[in-house]
Amino acid sequence: MDHAYIRTLIEALEASTLTELEFSQNGSTLRLAKSLTKSTTQSLAASQPQDSAPAASVPNAPHAIAAAPSAAPATQTLKASMYGVVHLQASPGAPAYVTAGQRIQAGQTLCVIEAMKIFNEVQADEDLLIEAILVQSGEEVEAGQALFRFQRSGADV
Repeated sequence: MDHAYIRTLIEALEASTLTELEFSQNGSTLRLAKSLTKSTTQSLAASQPQDSAPAASVPNAPHAIAAAPSAAPATQTLKASMYGVVHLQASPGAPAYVTAGQRIQAGQTLCVIEAMKIFNEVQADEDLLIEAILVQSGEEVEAGQALFRFQRSGADV
């Protein structure tokens, strides 16, 4: 595939309301995925039915937790913003970014999602208590799949 044509596809995806684009030519396939902005993610979340616990949205630039405001239960889930392979540690044998029961601070890396050989850090944008890690390192995750269960620092923990 021609680099100029790929750039044209990227620009077309950015200008459209589509979130994914897949193109095949001469046995090669190119899959482009656009990350949702915080406002787009929040409007999509508002239009979808909610679980008993409010879902956290994960904007892509930078990847961070944007917990939906709520006076309901303090327990929330962090969901993957994209399809990819989740890494819970920087390298094999390295300590995990976070562990269950750990209090974390805003800006701390929770995990990394690898998609198309690009490593996207998922970071907290506020202080949290990680209740549970719901995936295994190296596991393929789908966009919207729950990765962590947490409580916001403002809740009684």
